[in-house]
Amino acid sequence: MEPLRLIIRLPSWCEQEERVGTVYPTALDRMRLVVELAARNVEEGSGGPFGAAIFGASSGRLLSVGVNSVVRLNNAMLHAETVTLMRASARLERFSLAPADGGNGGELVELYTSCEPCAMCLGAILWSGVRRVVFAARRDDAERLGFDEGPVFPETFAYLRRRGIRVESGPLRDDARKLMERYRAVGGAIYNG
Repeated sequence: MEPLRLIIRLPSWCEQEERVGTVYPTALDRMRLVVELAARNVEEGSGGPFGAAIFGASSGRLLSVGVNSVVRLNNAMLHAETVTLMRASARLERFSLAPADGGNGGELVELYTSCEPCAMCLGAILWSGVRRVVFAARRDDAERLGFDEGPVFPETFAYLRRRGIRVESGPLRDDARKLMERYRAVGGAIYNG
């Protein structure tokens, strides 16, 4: 029996558009990128309405991107956030993105995502070394669509804050919410509802 190999590829349209090293100077620029990734994922039929990216906190330099790939690759772990975390770790050849561990050249990194992270993604973020998460749509927007965001409580965010991780809402909530509605309109799969 051949050993199992796990290959996680972005859709071909996304690999062509990934601009690692490009500087996105503002929070709005960074959020525009992740919402555009999520929109393209829906329009191409390659996954759910979620996109994410990791940037250097002070430089705004793009380190990695991810899009939801759960249905396309038949893997419940492949949310946009976990995909971009795995890609950043692979690029840096490190299990932690924290600057104390070598991280991104000693720079703190931030995760921008088109929707507030679910329970699984918050767990991955905790161990990743990311110190700030900025999201567009909120968990209740995803839940209205039918997604189950898992056991996330006020205590969850208090714990993350104690561990030095900020999770905060950012710009473009309406754009991300409309994208979710578009996903439902085109019959996108609600895979954990």
